[in-house]
Amino acid sequence: MMRSLWSAASGMKGQQVSVDTIANNLANVNTTAYKSQSTQFKTLLYQTMQSTSTNGQGETKPTSAQVGLGTRVASINANFTQGSQLAKDSPTAMCIIGNGFFAVEDGDETHYTRNGDFTWALDDGGNKVLTTSEGYKVLDQAGRPITVPNTVEKGFTVNPDDASISYQNPDGTYTNTGQSIALYQFTNRVGLDKIGENLYDETAASGEPMGEWNTQGVNRSSIAQNYLEGSNVNVADEMVSLIIAQRAYEMNSKAITTSDTMLEQANNLKR
Repeated sequence: MMRSLWSAASGMKGQQVSVDTIANNLANVNTTAYKSQSTQFKTLLYQTMQSTSTNGQGETKPTSAQVGLGTRVASINANFTQGSQLAKDSPTAMCIIGNGFFAVEDGDETHYTRNGDFTWALDDGGNKVLTTSEGYKVLDQAGRPITVPNTVEKGFTVNPDDASISYQNPDGTYTNTGQSIALYQFTNRVGLDKIGENLYDETAASGEPMGEWNTQGVNRSSIAQNYLEGSNVNVADEMVSLIIAQRAYEMNSKAITTSDTMLEQANNLKR
């Protein structure tokens, strides 16, 4: 009887994590380039009820007698489907169409992101540096921060195919900066480590970052300027998942209540 108590309790714990994950998805429904997550479960160990696998006549039985001991969270996986393109009146707004990630510099560390809501900041030399809203510098294919002269006011363009950068001169002509925005892909992007602020870090599970411009066999992404990638959270699907998780939580709670009632009746037999 105690097995049912622990099994149902493990189910309640697992469904609570599922509700937490769904709540986080709904909270980020308007977060730029947010990727929805889903909770995956796995069974715990099974307990063998019989030590032999034969019947009374010594014949081998076709099935075993094992009872499960509940469930636990196996993983929380991100869904990297493409989000919708949202128009924005800023030349530094960029939407990745494809599987690529921007690379940003945080001190001595490099992080990766799908959030292309960039802006300008000034470096020590007075040049404009392309950064995230948190101040992380966007890197080019050589691993350098992307800079333009501080006199550039308009005409900042990014080639959608090769991510090369140009800016407009006062006479109307364009100058190529010689820099191209770096886009990276990963063998297993679901294995990336989420560190907050829409940033990811590489892990042993994700594999090393592969530059799209110099890696054979990679489908190159393109950049849509004046657009941002929206969250891929589907509110209707999340609400359905929330109802399912709630019902599963209630059923596990009912199993605990039923087990408690049965134990109480067993204890009352001696009276």
